[in-house]
Amino acid sequence: MATIALVDDDRNILTSVSIALQAEGFTTRIYNSGEAALPALLENPADLAVFDIKMPHMDGLELLRRVREKLSMPVIFLTSKDDELDEALGLAMGADDYIAKPFSQRLLIARIKAILRRTELIAQTIVSEDEAPPAEPVVRGHLTLDPARHAVHWKDKKVVLTVTEFLILETLAQRPGVVKSRNQLMDTAYQDDVYVDDRTIDSHIKRLRRKFREVDDEFSAIDTLYGAGYRFNDED
Repeated sequence: MATIALVDDDRNILTSVSIALQAEGFTTRIYNSGEAALPALLENPADLAVFDIKMPHMDGLELLRRVREKLSMPVIFLTSKDDELDEALGLAMGADDYIAKPFSQRLLIARIKAILRRTELIAQTIVSEDEAPPAEPVVRGHLTLDPARHAVHWKDKKVVLTVTEFLILETLAQRPGVVKSRNQLMDTAYQDDVYVDDRTIDSHIKRLRRKFREVDDEFSAIDTLYGAGYRFNDED
């Protein structure tokens, strides 16, 4: 199984999350500061890392910046509930996802598994490009979605999405006009054996809309069908 690096100045979080991950079969490495984590990760990268943003001396944002100079290792941020600015900055710097404290360990594990699945798919695509032409990006109206490069553009403007948001959007965009229930979207974004509350999907949809409206304030391509789910409208 994959190796997960945990970086947080709260020893209780390090211990409890490490135990939960090990119970899922992961190997864990724990660090109680950015200063301790940086040289260790540069010398021996993990398969994925979880960084707390609010740490003394070297915070999670600075740690991510330093790591990104050398590595493309996937990173999830732990943030405070109201740190939307930090979330946006972290994603722009190359974080793959974020989760707000206090958090469910099962939800964090689900996010970790989703990112590792996507990372593996991208790696397989890169390897297969030597043998066959790369898959064409998905184009739906103003949306261009490139799964092989984890790239999204709306009206030729880049939209930065987390891995989970990307998976949900990809599922909706594959069949425009077809309604996808929350359960179907959860099955896409998370492992089947991990329980995720319906409201988690609603939160992802809300963030997706907000991010697209940052580049186009008239964006309305993701429809809500109350009691049924969501669909992508490529006629926007």
